[in-house]
Amino acid sequence: MGDALDVGQASKLFQPLDIANGKIRLKHRVILAPLTRNRGTPLNADSTPENPNRIWVPNELMVEYYTQRTTEGGLIISEGLPPSLEGNAMPGVPGIFLPEQAEGWKKIVDAVHAKGGYIYAQLWHSGRANIPQLTGTPIVAPSAVTWDDPNETFSYPAPHSTTPVKLADHPPIELTVDHIKKTIDDYRKAAKTAMDIGFDGVELHAGNGYLPEQFLSTNINKRTDDYGGTAEKRCKFPLELMEELAKTVGQENLAIRLTPFGLFNQARSEQRVETWGHLCRELKARLPNLSYVSFVEPRYEQIFSEAEKQEFLNSWGLPTVDLSLFRSIFGDTPFFFGWWI
Repeated sequence: MGDALDVGQASKLFQPLDIANGKIRLKHRVILAPLTRNRGTPLNADSTPENPNRIWVPNELMVEYYTQRTTEGGLIISEGLPPSLEGNAMPGVPGIFLPEQAEGWKKIVDAVHAKGGYIYAQLWHSGRANIPQLTGTPIVAPSAVTWDDPNETFSYPAPHSTTPVKLADHPPIELTVDHIKKTIDDYRKAAKTAMDIGFDGVELHAGNGYLPEQFLSTNINKRTDDYGGTAEKRCKFPLELMEELAKTVGQENLAIRLTPFGLFNQARSEQRVETWGHLCRELKARLPNLSYVSFVEPRYEQIFSEAEKQEFLNSWGLPTVDLSLFRSIFGDTPFFFGWWI
């Protein structure tokens, strides 16, 4: 065996951390990030090509999975939970919009608590990063912008098929204002359900090119109403959503995940600093007591060539990127990113 890990006074990894505005004291800072595992059980066991199953529920395998990863005083952030069928972009992912799903998630929450752990529910809506075969409804987005790569295929085939589905073959419809309000209400109901069944808090997934980030992205959001056109207006949807969630669960029980320099799911936005800077300043001003904020670091060298990386930086007018601006904005709010807290 190698030398034992030095966890002396210089290391914060095993030091306590207060989140939830002091309501929760974590015994260490090793946090299980949200990890989709596609292990749910089909609600419709008699799925056919004509009537495919599109809804999944948690099962005992998932109880075992989360329990295995629970430590006393540690924090788990759940895999993304769709707040509606419309937002579910993967097979095997249990949402939190039906009683059967809530019942299954309660078993997981209870098992985590029985081992002394904490667990937050991450709410996730795919928006345009989806295909209608999985939802049974048209795909929705801030604007009706077709996937710009005509040959890129979705990560999963349609139910009862092995044929790849081209994303450009299924352009999204633009969300109306009424549909936006309904979507916010879907999130609200899901958040309330999460707290009712015992989750310790709720994290909004507002990154990785999913619905909230689609509103933030200049190449996806082409609206000319109150929800698009300027950095301030592009932030309107995630800010309204966060305020509604805060009213539902309390600021101290609410967190958000952001990827201000992300490129996933064709989020190729310009005005990164202007848009995400405005969003973060407004979040801090409107909701100063958030449980924590979670950021993904910009590590492009692991995905893109140096030339591609430089092209992105040039398009943003930046010589380099890091999270220092956002960390300064949030100040004393617990700040999760990469391998450090």
